[in-house]
Amino acid sequence: MKTLIIYYSSGGSTRVMARTLSMHLKADIIEIKDMKKRSGLANRFLSSIDAFRESKTEISPAKLDLSGYDLIYIGTPTWANNAAPAIITIIDRCNWAGKDVILFTTTSNSDGESTLDRMEEKIGMRGGRVIKSFHLQTKDKIPEDIITDTESLIQMLDLKMYGGI
Repeated sequence: MKTLIIYYSSGGSTRVMARTLSMHLKADIIEIKDMKKRSGLANRFLSSIDAFRESKTEISPAKLDLSGYDLIYIGTPTWANNAAPAIITIIDRCNWAGKDVILFTTTSNSDGESTLDRMEEKIGMRGGRVIKSFHLQTKDKIPEDIITDTESLIQMLDLKMYGGI
């Protein structure tokens, strides 16, 4: 079974988590880049509004061919209890028909459940099947802590049983 991890990261926590998953699960990995400036206080505020509205954004790569993958992980930071606009955009642009999907999110203050629920709804409307979802609180954690917590999640959730190894 061939596995792909797709993620967007703004502050680096989701990147650390995605790379740790990729290493332990022997999965291919693709970072989605948001071409809109998201740094700075004003831009962060506007980014939260974009996330709340599920606004689309210009991304790179603009679209992905998922035909060679059986299992796809999708990771995003939680913004305003929603996925980042880059992830909303890639979900809307890809063909998820017949794909098994595992969702994950990094959070600061929330449990990420509403973010994961909405992502699952969007994937399902496009023919995909979410088989698992999880979140990791990353507020004030250094990368080494995120790696350790991600490794613990891999064990606790038995993620290796889903394939990719």
